[in-house]
Amino acid sequence: MPSLADVQANVRRALTSGDVTPLASVLVGGGSPLHRFAIHQRHYQASLVTALREKFPATLWLIGSDTVAQAAHAFVRAHPPLRPCIAEYGSDFPAFLAAAHADAMPPYVRSFADLEWAVAQASIAITEPSATWSDVVAVGADALPGTALRLQPGLRFIHAKHAVDELMKVYLGGTDPDQFTLADEDVWLQVRGERGNIDLARLDAPTFTFRTALFGGQALGHAVEQALGRDAAFDTASALRMLIAEGLVASIGPRSRGDA
Repeated sequence: MPSLADVQANVRRALTSGDVTPLASVLVGGGSPLHRFAIHQRHYQASLVTALREKFPATLWLIGSDTVAQAAHAFVRAHPPLRPCIAEYGSDFPAFLAAAHADAMPPYVRSFADLEWAVAQASIAITEPSATWSDVVAVGADALPGTALRLQPGLRFIHAKHAVDELMKVYLGGTDPDQFTLADEDVWLQVRGERGNIDLARLDAPTFTFRTALFGGQALGHAVEQALGRDAAFDTASALRMLIAEGLVASIGPRSRGDA
């Protein structure tokens, strides 16, 4: 008799891969237990495909329902959920979608879908009380380089090779222009969201690098070093004052993890 852990592992494998052979000995009752289990298999896949389609409506608008659905079915089979929260499922779908249709897909689809995921995640965030300049001063000049600035949870940062922010604004505006030209240019985007409201802003490369490093948990001094690597003229004081003025710093801690 298989252990409970083995049964659970076999159920998961049967749902995700479709292989019900290891379960045949424990599926009992009724005339056709395997057929009944197939209902659960179909429901599992259909619910995840539906979730992906609902998470990427702009991408569906851009490249068509059939293309997204086909990729979603393949993604669900290859990448079952790793966490119990369905809201976290799908972060890797943009890369999978672009790779699955690499020959026929426009080169900007990956970036556009990444931006859509960022917009969706940012839009459900709740803004926290913002730190003030007096909080920065209180840290002291000597300690400031090793200090962690925790940015607002509703921020996301995307670097794209095309002006996908303009395309996203067209979608969010709810109108289909007669003609639209997507500029082929590097864009460094900041997505800021709060309870359904979204703001898309372009940053210069060093500011993007600075804010991305801080958002990733790096200490202020390390973030500044990375920005200066982009542009030796990066103005640290101005960049820090702008962060505070825009209300993007949620808290100021003693030191970032891993920067001891």
